[in-house]
Amino acid sequence: MADNIKKIGIIGATGMLGKPVVNALLTSGFEVYAMVRDIIQAKIELPIGVHLVVGDINNPAEIENFLTNVEAVHLNLSVKPNETLGEFHTEEQGLKLFLEIARRKNIKRISYLSSLVMNYQGANDFDWWVFRIKLEAVRQIKNSGIPYTIFYPSSFMENFLNIQKAGSKIQLAGNSKQKMYYIAGQDYAKQVANSYKLLKEENRDYPVQGLKGYIADDAAKIFIRYYKRENLKIQKTPLFLIQLLGKLSPKFFYVGKIIEALNNYPEKFQSELTWKELGKPILTIEEFAARF
Repeated sequence: MADNIKKIGIIGATGMLGKPVVNALLTSGFEVYAMVRDIIQAKIELPIGVHLVVGDINNPAEIENFLTNVEAVHLNLSVKPNETLGEFHTEEQGLKLFLEIARRKNIKRISYLSSLVMNYQGANDFDWWVFRIKLEAVRQIKNSGIPYTIFYPSSFMENFLNIQKAGSKIQLAGNSKQKMYYIAGQDYAKQVANSYKLLKEENRDYPVQGLKGYIADDAAKIFIRYYKRENLKIQKTPLFLIQLLGKLSPKFFYVGKIIEALNNYPEKFQSELTWKELGKPILTIEEFAARF
């Protein structure tokens, strides 16, 4: 294992994309520690073998206690749809606090889940405080002095079930113009685990993309065709309606902005180095959907 890193901590372990990383790290032979707020729920959601440490990223003493156990940390942070500008954000104040303590504790490496679509910030007069936070988070990590691995994913296949599915509908909005290289969480997680086997003190930026690009409408149709648990249909909402509701609701404002960005960001395939160093993804949308 690179640079003798054996003990890896995860913040955000019980999230949609945290859990597959936990599994991949355990399978790869690492000792995994998870900082969790609800240890009872974490015992239900995470596999046996994970060391659970109670803590919150807004609490300096709890961060310091957590980092005492580990040599490296994977960060699975995000701005939630109901959060508003001006309040505490894990990717902003939480990350800043974490980095200050991580430097003192001589953490050997940080890996971080970022985003590809955040690069739409500034294009076509698009400006969103959430993307400003994400871009600043990358800058902070790169300036921390701690060796880093930053992953910039395309859309995840898990979004079909965890975000877009409402009852028997797969929800879409607006006019999808650009292809996205959908990737399964387990393929991304294997790449995270492989990075800890490979890297020593190098800094790396890895785009994370799947095997083939699809516009959102076509990807949803494929998912529905191969998903056999129930009959699903597409429900499409005009984007302007969501944006109108966004004037009254932070959640709808968030949804409107992220869909606007996804529908228009000209994603290009750029994961050649990722595949070469960390492994090529395996799952297609068809295979992912058929598993259910």
